[in-house]
Amino acid sequence: MADIGRLNKLEVIKEVSFGVFLDGGEHGEILMPKRYVPEDTVPGNKLDVFVYMDSEDRIVATTETPLAMVGDFAILKAVASNRYGAFLDWGLVKDLFVPHREQRMKIEQDNWYLVYIYLDKETSRIAASTKVDRFLDNLPPEYNEGDEVDIMICSKTDIGYKAIINSTHWGIIYNNQVFETLKRGDKRKAYINKIREDEKIDLLLHKPGYEKIDTFTQKVLDELEKSGGYLALNDKSPAEVIYKRLEMSKKNFKKAIGGLYKQKVISIGDDGIRTI
Repeated sequence: MADIGRLNKLEVIKEVSFGVFLDGGEHGEILMPKRYVPEDTVPGNKLDVFVYMDSEDRIVATTETPLAMVGDFAILKAVASNRYGAFLDWGLVKDLFVPHREQRMKIEQDNWYLVYIYLDKETSRIAASTKVDRFLDNLPPEYNEGDEVDIMICSKTDIGYKAIINSTHWGIIYNNQVFETLKRGDKRKAYINKIREDEKIDLLLHKPGYEKIDTFTQKVLDELEKSGGYLALNDKSPAEVIYKRLEMSKKNFKKAIGGLYKQKVISIGDDGIRTI
């Protein structure tokens, strides 16, 4: 059966002048308008399509892929509003609807909003909600320290960055653990640093332990090689100078060069470090 609001692989069952019909299982025949049909498509082909409701509430398919799908969190731009609700650009011809009841605050055109995309089971319509807390932290966090997770950066706070973990939980990356530029909407890998007693989750952007130091050590070695075996940096260099050149904290830089010095790979002088 076709899954509304998600990608599906559906079989073409017949061609018509205005497109093709796909086998939607319990949903019956699903139209894919001609403008989306790949060249040389014939009955029997299976196509990767996104299934949704068009403006006339008919189930249709497209080969276009939206910016986010049912079950996803996303940061999207508001393009219009009316007495029924607001509309967001999600990469398809038909904009994504946000009912008034699902707006944590009034949505204004041209602003960007964090939303959760859901399927209204009564109408089979795809919609979005800015009341995202309702969809997060509903399950106990079953992570171990050091586990790799997928995150999306959502907002900047006084203490750090709030992020959504595996589309399931909130997490926080503290300012003193951030040594690179983060932007709202960024999606990347991160690591569980700690599960607190109140089940709040602390995150790290780099794997904790020796693997982390190994990463920074390799970065120092790579930069030494690029610069002919000399870097005008040492353990007394200002943190901002180190970050500008290597995109790492002074603490990690000192650990990296300390390890290389002990292994007699580099020498450390008043003017910088050199390979031996």
